[in-house]
Amino acid sequence: MASVNGTTLENGTTRMETKVLPCDDLGMTFPDITSSAPPVVPSASTLSALQEATRDLLDRQLPIALPTETVYGLAANALHAPSVARIFSTKGRPADNPLIVHVSSLPMLRSLLPAAFVMPPEYEKLIAAFWPGPLTMLFPKSDVIPPICTAGQPTVAVRMPSHPIARALIALSNTPLAAPSANSSGKPSPTKAIHVLHDLRGKIPLILDGGACEVGVESTVVDGLSQEGVVKVLRPGGVTVEELQRVLGEGTKVLVHKRDYEDSEIESAPTTPGMKYRHYSPTVPVVLLLTSPPPAGRKLESVHDILDELHASISPQDEFKVGLLSLSDSDITKACIATHYEVQRFSLGKRSSPAEAAQRLFDGLLTLDGEGVEVILVEGVEEVKEGLAVMNRVRKAAGEVRYVSV
Repeated sequence: MASVNGTTLENGTTRMETKVLPCDDLGMTFPDITSSAPPVVPSASTLSALQEATRDLLDRQLPIALPTETVYGLAANALHAPSVARIFSTKGRPADNPLIVHVSSLPMLRSLLPAAFVMPPEYEKLIAAFWPGPLTMLFPKSDVIPPICTAGQPTVAVRMPSHPIARALIALSNTPLAAPSANSSGKPSPTKAIHVLHDLRGKIPLILDGGACEVGVESTVVDGLSQEGVVKVLRPGGVTVEELQRVLGEGTKVLVHKRDYEDSEIESAPTTPGMKYRHYSPTVPVVLLLTSPPPAGRKLESVHDILDELHASISPQDEFKVGLLSLSDSDITKACIATHYEVQRFSLGKRSSPAEAAQRLFDGLLTLDGEGVEVILVEGVEEVKEGLAVMNRVRKAAGEVRYVSV
């Protein structure tokens, strides 16, 4: 077992100093994804931070936090079972929730797969269009990947991140990294280094600070292995369904889990993260507000009546501070502000920009949670483009859904 400098707590875990090292990707260059050659890292301080991260990962066998274009990841050596186990123990993650493996090149990808595997033409198109980037694909796994990484499944989820710091660390360490989001299991995913520090301080040795994440929600996960001529979207994310269909063409069907088909077997024994457990929840209740017509047996309610009810059920004797995560051009925003309650607002951006809502969602949940609100109201967005991923995350975070008349 790796030696760790820190204090052993009563529950057997080790509390350690957590460093935050700023990283600069200015001038960083990479070879073509078909090459396993290392990148050029002009910044001496960034190169030093990457080397320290490599020592933590490989010599100390400890997970570290790193930026990706989607969210910050908690990374460990994907080929070393004890290192992967520390991801689960650090996060408090259920053992049947598989991890995504991150690679820096196609030769590294090939090293994880059975020698006889033939790349499907759909995957070749997707790699050409979206790698490196926020797209994860299911592949058959070889024995080099420990079962703990895939929750015992015969497939492994793999992606190539486009964030220069993440890709450089993978390439320079010459090690594929398992990396779920860098947060305690069930909490909102971090999109800034400070989010990771607030949550995992003392549990990990190092956070590489590469700034705010550009995409803001996790990668899209697809399965092109289970049915010929069909690519299944198991988790919507940074690559939209519309973009997938455009690249794959009319000859391939793109089907979204829970929207276009159901699969109870994969929900009970998932092949990829985000399918089985409730996720993305802050410490206070989250309520999703929809303006669409309610289903049978439900009614439209005013924002004021909803807040009165929430106040009575959550903290009837106290002042009631409300967090509001809403669109900037929204009637819901106006209705909430018009009530007598104190409203702390975080904007999701304009209705016409679902990519902005995706980028701001987790930051908004974490920011409002940190400002002492008693409840967070989240306005629903249209489920197109990045809005599909936004609503996937919000529905998992929300304890209830209310239909609003404005």
